[in-house]
Amino acid sequence: MNENRKKILEMLAAGHITADEAERLMMALDKEQPAASASSSAEPAPKPKPKYLRVQVQDGVDANNKPRSVVNVRVPMQLLRSGVKLAGLIPVQAMEQANSALRKEGLNIDLNQIKPENLEELVDQLDELTVDVDDRNSKVRVFCE
Repeated sequence: MNENRKKILEMLAAGHITADEAERLMMALDKEQPAASASSSAEPAPKPKPKYLRVQVQDGVDANNKPRSVVNVRVPMQLLRSGVKLAGLIPVQAMEQANSALRKEGLNIDLNQIKPENLEELVDQLDELTVDVDDRNSKVRVFCE
């Protein structure tokens, strides 16, 4: 085990950091390691696939003048993959009702057409995704990490 990883796990066990902070530190280590190995070889390392789709909404500032997060959702990409596989188990009649409800809301999406192989293509494209929406009162960010 990498010495840095061991230190992070020890800090987590001692209660010095939270599990979320430990995960962020581990992810930062993962990002540093390919960069270090790429400098020693002429061939660039492949970019790691995103593990999460993150949605953050910040609304105003707190008493310390720091952005106040109202929503901070991190969806594992594996959950999306599993959801698509489970969608194949939905009865046809229920799927038609869901498609009809989506159309009524202005979303012309046919859930029958979403297949696991299509999702992988979508996930590959999400790698570069970052969407920022700013208005006077709030900020919305959607990105992969």
